[in-house]
Amino acid sequence: MALHAEASRGAAGRLRLACSLVCCFLLDLCSGNLNLYLSQPEVRRLLGLEAELFYVRDGMVNTYALNFVVPVHPGIESLHFTWQSLAGRPLPYEVSVWASDLEALWPPQLNISARGEVPTYAQTWRVTLPCTGRADAEVDVALSVNVTLHRATNNITSLLFRRRKICRKGDPESQQPSVVVDAAAAVSEATPTLVFYVALGCACALIVIVLLAVAGCYLRTSKARRHGHILQESRHGSASSSAAGHASLLPPPPPPARATSAASSNSYASLRTSAGPLPAPGAAAQPPTDIHERIAQLTIQRCRVRLRSVVLEGTFGRVYRGSYTHEDGVEEEVLVKTVTDHASQVQVSLLLQEGMAMYGFSHKNILSVLGVSIEDHTSPFLIYPYHGYTNLKRFLQKCKLCPEGVAHTLTTQEVVDMALQIVAAVQFLHKKRLVHRDLAARNCVVDERLHVQLTDCALSRDLFPADYHCLGDNENRPVKWLAIESLLHNSYSPASDVWAFGVLLWELTTLAQQPYAEIDPFEMAAYLSDGFRLVQPVNCPDELFGVMAYCWAMSPDERPTFSQLQVCLQDFYTQLTRYV
Repeated sequence: MALHAEASRGAAGRLRLACSLVCCFLLDLCSGNLNLYLSQPEVRRLLGLEAELFYVRDGMVNTYALNFVVPVHPGIESLHFTWQSLAGRPLPYEVSVWASDLEALWPPQLNISARGEVPTYAQTWRVTLPCTGRADAEVDVALSVNVTLHRATNNITSLLFRRRKICRKGDPESQQPSVVVDAAAAVSEATPTLVFYVALGCACALIVIVLLAVAGCYLRTSKARRHGHILQESRHGSASSSAAGHASLLPPPPPPARATSAASSNSYASLRTSAGPLPAPGAAAQPPTDIHERIAQLTIQRCRVRLRSVVLEGTFGRVYRGSYTHEDGVEEEVLVKTVTDHASQVQVSLLLQEGMAMYGFSHKNILSVLGVSIEDHTSPFLIYPYHGYTNLKRFLQKCKLCPEGVAHTLTTQEVVDMALQIVAAVQFLHKKRLVHRDLAARNCVVDERLHVQLTDCALSRDLFPADYHCLGDNENRPVKWLAIESLLHNSYSPASDVWAFGVLLWELTTLAQQPYAEIDPFEMAAYLSDGFRLVQPVNCPDELFGVMAYCWAMSPDERPTFSQLQVCLQDFYTQLTRYV
């Protein structure tokens, strides 16, 4: 009996120990365990913005930020990252760096070991990218970081940072890394007098480098202003030179196999530019899916585009009405999206990526890009066909604000017909395996006959800033149009487009009122999780509001598909026409 009792006590002790370990393990998984970010001075130095950029905050990976390829100016020789373990213990890491062109760039150097531990305090470390000065090039640099969050389950966070280092031939700051390392070792062993002279020499050299860089930038800018307006070159010549001159604005070619990252595979922008096979308008051939090839295929000469009047204007983006003269002399009315001179390269890159998202889609209810103009030292142009349409959100607002008898009063029948056109466009996108992610009235256009076309979301964040909010993750998102799973888990699918379509239908019936106007953006996730939704608009039929409510089901599986929405709306439209 004593042996049996002892065995029972031992088994109970082992059970308690196992439970404690499991609890500790679950707490470790549920709590934030890592921060990795760029400090405010580093963001100001790279992008000219007054903000911190978090790639990992409290263990949550910002895949949207990882998707960007950040250009590195010739005057910037090093990149600085800050990280900190929040797990109460150091976290093991492995880091490696790769460069595509070692003729223009010396092998990148890290000031930390390739393997080690992320400390529990904020630590800033450096990647040095010194140019050789032997060639003009834009070198793709891939920095791979793997942090082990829990050894027992092999829980590893893999991050891939992509940079594009711009090197100029004959730059005075270019020097071999070994010289820098040897100089540092010599200084550490020198006498105080020698340290003083070495520091003085470095300071003088730095002043000379800054003066030369400023002079070089001034000369290049002056030359661009004199010669950047009209380039007399052939169509093919323009395409090749433009693609080379603005490679820093585009996503890079795929990195080598040793620098891949699971964290970036589901990134926000990559879904916008990787839609699979896309049928070319009026042809059986398929256009390229790589954005470099797309732009090269659509490139037109800047001198053929004439800007006339500003249609929409934001802080750094503008939409113009203009004309494009074809090679046969025929002039076509176009709409031009571009950015101002003070726009950052990240904003330019976002314009190109989002503007090319629906390239090659031929559908009567989709407005896709007609051409693109990228020339050295000038802002890129995205050209769209123009047939007298206006932005749908502005159109709805004018219907609401204009005096009676001047504005067009929308009937329920017209609202349902416009909704059916949008449904047809999104159905087409989903058949092509593309999730729009930003369905809203601001991303549609309409003409005087109420023919609606769905557009991309290029420049929407700038032209309609009140519709986008940043929830502390350095990403402006259309928070009040997003599905609950998109807010909580950054998850997007055809079902999340259905949710946004419900909000768009609410916009149509309210003449573009602001959804959830009284709710703070930071409270939206909790508000929706508690079961609250948009209220039924005045004069909105119950049948139509029932369709909206159906779109806002908590579970994505319980929401209708766009095929089901088309059937419901078509039946309701048929009932309405019986009384007309």
